[in-house]
Amino acid sequence: MSERGDKAYELFKNGYNCAQAVAGAFSDLLGMDMDTVAKLASGFGGGMGRMREVCGTFSGIVMVVSTLYGYSDPKDTANKTEVYSRIQELAEQFRKDNGSIICRELLGISKPEGSPVPEQRTSEYYKKRPCPELCRYAADLLEKYIEQHPVS
Repeated sequence: MSERGDKAYELFKNGYNCAQAVAGAFSDLLGMDMDTVAKLASGFGGGMGRMREVCGTFSGIVMVVSTLYGYSDPKDTANKTEVYSRIQELAEQFRKDNGSIICRELLGISKPEGSPVPEQRTSEYYKKRPCPELCRYAADLLEKYIEQHPVS
């Protein structure tokens, strides 16, 4: 476990969504304040707008990787390929360790709940959701990845 993993866990427990928690744990590396990161990541929680698609923790990883290693020139095929390779490598590890990068599969539900309204964060909520631990896992994975692949 890492300091950033603990931070992501705590951010989630303090009410941030899963994508905000993971990306927020790296706000200093991104050169952004927490408010900005939280706004950018706000729609990715609950598997993108609570649709239970790509897990928000993995979306947080994608946001951080894109900011740190991304490209801005749409014609830069080499850097585009490099970023996509990084994301695919991290997705492979996430799947290997957790079984999926899909929110509903990680939660063990067959379909979205059908409502955009987030659930209340009660002790029962935390007992039935792997989300805080997935936030910690995603930030730990990402921290290790960044250490192994220094930003140039």
